[in-house]
Amino acid sequence: MTLFEKIVARQIPSEIVHETEDVIAFRDIAPKAPTHVLVVPKRVIPRIAEAKADDAPLLGKLLLAVAEVARKLGLEQGGYRVVINNGRDGGETVPHLHLHVLGGRPLAWPPG
Repeated sequence: MTLFEKIVARQIPSEIVHETEDVIAFRDIAPKAPTHVLVVPKRVIPRIAEAKADDAPLLGKLLLAVAEVARKLGLEQGGYRVVINNGRDGGETVPHLHLHVLGGRPLAWPPG
Protein backbone atom coordinates (compact mmCIF):
# COMPACT_ATOMS: atom_id res chain seq x y z
CA MET A 1 0.00 0.00 0.00
CA THR A 2 1.51 3.35 -1.01
CA LEU A 3 1.68 6.37 1.25
CA PHE A 4 -1.11 7.97 -0.79
CA GLU A 5 -3.34 4.90 -0.50
CA LYS A 6 -2.91 5.14 3.28
CA ILE A 7 -3.93 8.81 3.17
CA VAL A 8 -7.00 7.95 1.07
CA ALA A 9 -7.87 5.21 3.61
CA ARG A 10 -7.37 7.74 6.45
CA GLN A 11 -4.63 5.59 7.97
CA ILE A 12 -2.26 8.56 7.81
CA PRO A 13 -3.52 12.05 8.70
CA SER A 14 -3.24 14.85 6.16
CA GLU A 15 -4.62 18.32 5.62
CA ILE A 16 -7.22 17.66 2.95
CA VAL A 17 -8.17 20.71 0.89
CA HIS A 18 -10.44 19.06 -1.68
CA GLU A 19 -12.09 15.68 -2.15
CA THR A 20 -14.47 14.02 -4.56
CA GLU A 21 -15.48 10.42 -5.12
CA ASP A 22 -12.42 9.87 -7.35
CA VAL A 23 -9.81 12.42 -6.25
CA ILE A 24 -8.26 13.72 -3.04
CA ALA A 25 -6.05 16.80 -2.63
CA PHE A 26 -3.94 17.50 0.42
CA ARG A 27 -1.07 19.72 1.50
CA ASP A 28 2.44 18.39 0.87
CA ILE A 29 4.35 17.64 4.10
CA ALA A 30 7.56 19.08 2.59
CA PRO A 31 6.29 22.12 0.64
CA LYS A 32 8.44 23.64 -2.09
CA ALA A 33 6.31 26.81 -2.28
CA PRO A 34 3.99 28.67 0.12
CA THR A 35 1.15 26.65 -1.38
CA HIS A 36 2.04 23.06 -2.30
CA VAL A 37 -0.84 20.63 -2.69
CA LEU A 38 -0.85 17.10 -4.09
CA VAL A 39 -3.83 16.04 -6.21
CA VAL A 40 -4.12 12.25 -6.20
CA PRO A 41 -6.53 9.80 -7.82
CA LYS A 42 -8.05 7.47 -5.26
CA ARG A 43 -7.60 4.59 -7.71
CA VAL A 44 -3.93 3.77 -8.16
CA ILE A 45 -2.26 4.54 -11.46
CA PRO A 46 1.44 4.02 -10.69
CA ARG A 47 2.65 6.86 -12.93
CA ILE A 48 1.53 8.88 -15.94
CA ALA A 49 3.57 6.65 -18.28
CA GLU A 50 1.40 3.70 -17.21
CA ALA A 51 -1.96 5.42 -17.76
CA LYS A 52 -4.19 3.73 -20.29
CA ALA A 53 -6.87 5.05 -22.64
CA ASP A 54 -9.59 3.93 -20.21
CA ASP A 55 -7.96 6.13 -17.53
CA ALA A 56 -8.80 9.25 -19.56
CA PRO A 57 -11.93 10.17 -17.57
CA LEU A 58 -10.00 9.97 -14.30
CA LEU A 59 -7.10 11.97 -15.75
CA GLY A 60 -9.58 14.66 -16.74
CA LYS A 61 -11.00 14.70 -13.23
CA LEU A 62 -7.49 15.21 -11.86
CA LEU A 63 -7.02 18.32 -14.01
CA LEU A 64 -10.43 19.68 -13.03
CA ALA A 65 -9.53 19.07 -9.38
CA VAL A 66 -6.31 21.07 -9.87
CA ALA A 67 -8.35 24.03 -11.11
CA GLU A 68 -10.75 23.73 -8.18
CA VAL A 69 -7.90 23.53 -5.65
CA ALA A 70 -6.28 26.61 -7.20
CA ARG A 71 -9.59 28.48 -6.99
CA LYS A 72 -10.21 27.45 -3.37
CA LEU A 73 -6.70 28.48 -2.33
CA GLY A 74 -6.72 31.81 -4.15
CA LEU A 75 -4.03 30.95 -6.69
CA GLU A 76 -5.94 31.91 -9.83
CA GLN A 77 -4.97 35.58 -10.00
CA GLY A 78 -1.24 35.23 -9.33
CA GLY A 79 -0.89 31.92 -11.13
CA TYR A 80 0.44 28.51 -10.20
CA ARG A 81 2.38 25.58 -11.60
CA VAL A 82 1.20 21.99 -12.08
CA VAL A 83 3.90 19.29 -12.07
CA ILE A 84 3.74 15.55 -12.73
CA ASN A 85 6.92 13.63 -11.98
CA ASN A 86 7.50 10.34 -13.81
CA GLY A 87 10.24 7.91 -12.84
CA ARG A 88 13.36 8.31 -10.73
CA ASP A 89 15.04 10.88 -12.99
CA GLY A 90 11.80 12.86 -13.10
CA GLY A 91 11.76 13.15 -9.30
CA GLU A 92 9.02 10.60 -8.64
CA THR A 93 9.23 9.29 -5.07
CA VAL A 94 5.81 7.65 -4.60
CA PRO A 95 4.63 5.16 -7.26
CA HIS A 96 1.09 6.57 -7.33
CA LEU A 97 0.27 9.21 -9.94
CA HIS A 98 -0.08 12.65 -8.39
CA LEU A 99 -0.05 16.26 -9.51
CA HIS A 100 1.79 18.95 -7.57
CA VAL A 101 0.05 22.34 -7.41
CA LEU A 102 2.61 24.99 -6.49
CA GLY A 103 1.94 28.67 -5.96
CA GLY A 104 2.01 31.64 -3.65
CA ARG A 105 5.31 33.02 -5.00
CA PRO A 106 6.97 33.57 -8.38
CA LEU A 107 8.30 30.27 -9.71
CA ALA A 108 11.52 30.22 -11.72
CA TRP A 109 12.02 28.45 -15.04
CA PRO A 110 13.55 26.04 -15.67
CA PRO A 111 12.82 24.17 -12.45
CA GLY A 112 15.70 22.50 -10.59
